[in-house]
Amino acid sequence: MDNSEFIDSVAKRLRTSPEQATAITRATLTTLAERIDGGEARDLSARLPDELRAYAFAPRDKAQRFGVDAFVQQVSGRADVDGTTAKAGMRAVFDTLRGAIPPGDYDDVITHLPAEFWELTDSAGRYDGGRGR
Repeated sequence: MDNSEFIDSVAKRLRTSPEQATAITRATLTTLAERIDGGEARDLSARLPDELRAYAFAPRDKAQRFGVDAFVQQVSGRADVDGTTAKAGMRAVFDTLRGAIPPGDYDDVITHLPAEFWELTDSAGRYDGGRGR
């Protein structure tokens, strides 16, 4: 999946403009990279389109521990959208990410997040890889 396809998928799921989808995608990936361990973020970054890689590259090796509410607030502030739009946008980014990278790689990222994130990361219930291990 290239950058345009990724952004178009987020925009379609969110029913918004490509510009707003780009802002939400970048904000979500940046916040995700802060929330998961650096090695996992670098692995994720390598799977993304070139234009999005820098946003998923972790600033440090150790993950910051914060919950889903703080995640939503950070995405909201970075993308300059309200919390409801940020949460819907995050779900759209995770749904797109699920289809853009191999299932095992998606599972590797998601297992670094607490269960409270599953509402956002598995909202469509389409992903069934290994969560019950």
